[in-house]
Amino acid sequence: MPVLATKVDPSSDTFKANREAQLALIAEFRAAEQRVRDNSNRQAEKFAKRGQLLPRDRVNRLLDRGAPFLELATLAGYKMHDDDGRADAAGGGNISGVGFVAGVRCLVGCSDSAIKGGAIAPMGLRKSLRAQEIALQNRLPLITLVESAGANLLYQSEIFVDGGRVFANMARLSAAGLPQITVVHGSSTAGGAYLPGLSDYVIAVRNQAKVFLAGPPLVKAAIGEDADDEQLGGAELHATVTGTAEYLAENDAHAIHLARQVMHQLGRAPFNNLHSEPPRPHAPPRHDIDELLGIVPPDFKKQYDCREVIARLIDDSDFLEFKQLYGSATVCGHAAIEGHACAFIANNGPINPDGATKAAQFIQLCSQSGTPIVYLQNTTGYMVGTEYERAGMVKHGSKMIQAVANATVPQITLIIGGSFGAGNYGMCGRSYDPRFVFAWPGSRIAVMGGEQAAKVMEIITLAKFARMGLQGDAEAIATMGKSIKDKLDAESTALYATARLWDDGIIDPRDSRRVLALALATCRDAELRRLRPNTFGVARM
Repeated sequence: MPVLATKVDPSSDTFKANREAQLALIAEFRAAEQRVRDNSNRQAEKFAKRGQLLPRDRVNRLLDRGAPFLELATLAGYKMHDDDGRADAAGGGNISGVGFVAGVRCLVGCSDSAIKGGAIAPMGLRKSLRAQEIALQNRLPLITLVESAGANLLYQSEIFVDGGRVFANMARLSAAGLPQITVVHGSSTAGGAYLPGLSDYVIAVRNQAKVFLAGPPLVKAAIGEDADDEQLGGAELHATVTGTAEYLAENDAHAIHLARQVMHQLGRAPFNNLHSEPPRPHAPPRHDIDELLGIVPPDFKKQYDCREVIARLIDDSDFLEFKQLYGSATVCGHAAIEGHACAFIANNGPINPDGATKAAQFIQLCSQSGTPIVYLQNTTGYMVGTEYERAGMVKHGSKMIQAVANATVPQITLIIGGSFGAGNYGMCGRSYDPRFVFAWPGSRIAVMGGEQAAKVMEIITLAKFARMGLQGDAEAIATMGKSIKDKLDAESTALYATARLWDDGIIDPRDSRRVLALALATCRDAELRRLRPNTFGVARM
């Protein structure tokens, strides 16, 4: 395939300015992630006194040493509800990601019980639901490390109804043939009792696990019975009497060891036999990935060639471009990342009718050949104006959206710049169910830019006054426009988007090749893994 050359000059003032701005944005989101970890780590002494491991230590012990772990939605709920983004930053109150346990690629989830006892806030719930969605789409077994105070009752109206989806999803995952292992490190009570109840394998820690529908105070109030935690739902009770726990662990470390042993045995089972040739041998890109920081300006209004980005992501910088001379603002082509064949669709500006038609055809061809698609989003959307409307922009844009919505291959989206209007849809935004969506820290996502929105509202307001035979107050209209611009600009940042799970996490641009490779490998395993579904899910007898 032809090799992508580069025209980048790392010594230019523009490159240096872009790099400094990108580094500042990376430092901002990394600091926010560190505040979440610091908040959890503050409970280290308390956990040690109880003989427990901190949540992140549990995850680290569970995962295979040296194997990659793709953590997801690290800043879910950032500056929302009781997450202030500072000392009380919570990251959704749980840890989730795709990693390896006993050699098996799994979805791992863990209650961050060092933050508010692992209480579940609305965005933490949505983070858990998204993790289950990823597991089902990518045929991943699940391991969950549970210790939670349950739903945060201050937000019960935002949690209760959708919270039931967690349990429905567990039943469907089991029925689909995906094993679910739950380790109960502490409290998993009330509705949370169904987390172990609906799991396929349960490990309970002696003298720590509590699994019951109602605790001692509620039982006393409801039926007048006196009972303690162990009598109602301790680990020994569930291991010896109810049969809810398959394995009884002596402490956190022993429980995690047992979880690894269970996954080791499952990894030898037929469902994990991934019969296929390994990814092809590959060479690294010919251009330094660090240069992405200087190539892409954080200001989405400044142009650059998306091929310069692709050249630093793909094997040997080999890229076979599709219809290069047609609809050239939309770049399509074939490549590979760490030996995984894939296709790219990227933007060099707005999407015009020819670009939309080209992309629609390319997506259908990828579905025909079984080639996963990577979208690099940086677009203000579909072209507007008389010329483009007469050229059939609506019709041709709809073709592209049809193709994206109905593609039969894995689609992975990386938002590297602007993601505005219907361009977000046509380039496989969150609402089109890509397998994974990641964002760079300088990216923007909104119905339109703040400046454009302000101008639109100013024009509409002036027209309204004109129809009434009045002249609008220019100063008041300008003030209104500034307010709209400030609001949309604040609501379009990467941190605002990731807090609301419009993506699966912000990543350092220099990690893009590694993250895309892990996502493609996960999708590849999903295609190869043979499941043995049943009609009901596995139930304890």
